[in-house]
Amino acid sequence: MAGRIRDEDIALVRERARIDDVVREYVTLKSAGGGSLKGLCPFHDERSPSFHVTPSRGMWYCFGCGEGGDVLGFLQKIDHLSFAESVEKLAGKAGVELRYVDGGAAINRQQGQRTRLVEAHKLAAKFYVEQLASPDAQIAREFLSSRGFDADAAKSFGVGYAPKSWDALTNTLRKQGFTDAELLAGGLLSQGNRGAYDRFRGRLVWPIRELSGDVIGFGARKLYDDDDGPKYLNTPETPIYKKSQVLYGLDMARKEVSKQQQAVIVEGYTDVMACHLAGITTAVATCGTAFGSEHIKVLRRLLMDDDQMRGEVVFTFDGDAAGQKAALRAFDEDQRFVANTFVAVEPSGMDPCDLRLAKGDEAVVELVDRRVPLFQFAIKSILAAHDLDRAEGRIAALREAAPVVAKIKDAALRPEYTRLLAGWLGLDVAAVTAAVGQRPAPSQRPSFNVTPAEEVRPAPSQPIPAADGPAFTIEREALKCALQLPSAVEEWYPALEPTAFTHPRAREVHTAIVIAGLPTARVDGLQWIDAVLEAAPDDEVRRMVRELSVDPLPSDAIHNDRYATSLIARLLELDAGRRIVDVRGRLQRTQTDEQDELHQQLFAELLELETYRRSLQAAALGERP
Repeated sequence: MAGRIRDEDIALVRERARIDDVVREYVTLKSAGGGSLKGLCPFHDERSPSFHVTPSRGMWYCFGCGEGGDVLGFLQKIDHLSFAESVEKLAGKAGVELRYVDGGAAINRQQGQRTRLVEAHKLAAKFYVEQLASPDAQIAREFLSSRGFDADAAKSFGVGYAPKSWDALTNTLRKQGFTDAELLAGGLLSQGNRGAYDRFRGRLVWPIRELSGDVIGFGARKLYDDDDGPKYLNTPETPIYKKSQVLYGLDMARKEVSKQQQAVIVEGYTDVMACHLAGITTAVATCGTAFGSEHIKVLRRLLMDDDQMRGEVVFTFDGDAAGQKAALRAFDEDQRFVANTFVAVEPSGMDPCDLRLAKGDEAVVELVDRRVPLFQFAIKSILAAHDLDRAEGRIAALREAAPVVAKIKDAALRPEYTRLLAGWLGLDVAAVTAAVGQRPAPSQRPSFNVTPAEEVRPAPSQPIPAADGPAFTIEREALKCALQLPSAVEEWYPALEPTAFTHPRAREVHTAIVIAGLPTARVDGLQWIDAVLEAAPDDEVRRMVRELSVDPLPSDAIHNDRYATSLIARLLELDAGRRIVDVRGRLQRTQTDEQDELHQQLFAELLELETYRRSLQAAALGERP
């Protein structure tokens, strides 16, 4: 069993690993003001960015789904890691040598499964690259050359060669301390009647990397005629490799995808290489599976695909019937994008790799430049299946194409495509508009049925409303200051009683802050937030602490203690005002003849409260009382 990582090493990893750098490997972030960054949440579908990152405090929080935490929690959730695995992954990037309670530096047997599998794939990728230079790999080098790729191109993409031997990789990794069980779990070995053997043999091999750059799988093309396996063989589903969530080349393309606001989807590994070498550095490909909803989620986060920032997604397909069918399948998924989607199909039927080989880099660039809107391509593909020279053919085409136009989610595009469809069919616009407006019964709908994906967004939980009257706003902002700027409020915070918070959940957060040690605490940043989280009574309060720790303060508040001081003073003033109302009511209910002493006490208390409130009003305005 793995030993426990030392607490001081965990703290060092969290300190060195900048949360914005880690999150940017998965999500495109832009400024949200007040030192905060925002992007599309990687944990739920949304059209507007509600995912916030605050680098100064090492925290992240999504105001849409309520998830939040620190850099380790982010990696745990997005990569499905254990806590120890997330520490180990970040330690390697941050240059921290981990020590375990058992003693000594991290050794292989102590690492988590994911860390072990990633390390095995890293060594396997290195092994394959080395083998590409061996005499036995002549056939692999010739194949690359025949596709227009030289040694430098192969090196840039990490292309390697798997020897025909049954156990060349197995023996190499065994010497590195890996067990057959680990290599089987990672998909590097296969199990036969005679035992384990290398999964990839006699093949050209491409490493498949996740966004962070870690190798998590391989794609391999057969080279020998006596290989009775499939043309392309990929890593199977493993604890670290989910083909529906991985796009080949995205680790290299992600920065340009974010910068150019464009993603070009091609069909194969060599197509990605050809596009990148031709200058289309936003090209990616699926890995042995159709382009689907999980791939869309990944791209949307990098494109910052929202209503304010619309990018482009360009699908390239072979010009044959299979390519057109793939393009029509893509139409089904298009509605999940806010981005403008296009199709680039080479009329001659060549894919980007063949096109570059035959006509050069410029032809690949021109292919993408000639892209047409995906809606247009899909509708025209439907029309091409009908004889439009006959009235019956035109009506049949209308019946099949009209529901597709009706399903276009963009209300501004729908009437435009209605007019275009009328022109392509040579029919009256009014008749086509009527057909588009009709919704056929399910049994009458054509087989090419595009159903827009409903946006799934959890209803945001707002236990402490962001704007539900001035009192709530002040309570919320005061708690944010206590969590984000504890040193700025430590002088005034002790005066706050739980009654100063009218919202029950706000009182619970306040209590956790007091238990954690404010105002006597001399900690800041994540250490302070951790203390408050530990003092919180339940998950809901902890969720609110994370939210308030990330919700941006006004930009001028970060280096201005007066903002925090005035908020606490205003909160105390409101609490004093409520107490004044209560005392006045009690005074009115007191009979001066029978309760003269009580009346005098209440009157004196009222005068004291009024004086106290005036001093707080002055403090709230930044004046000396």
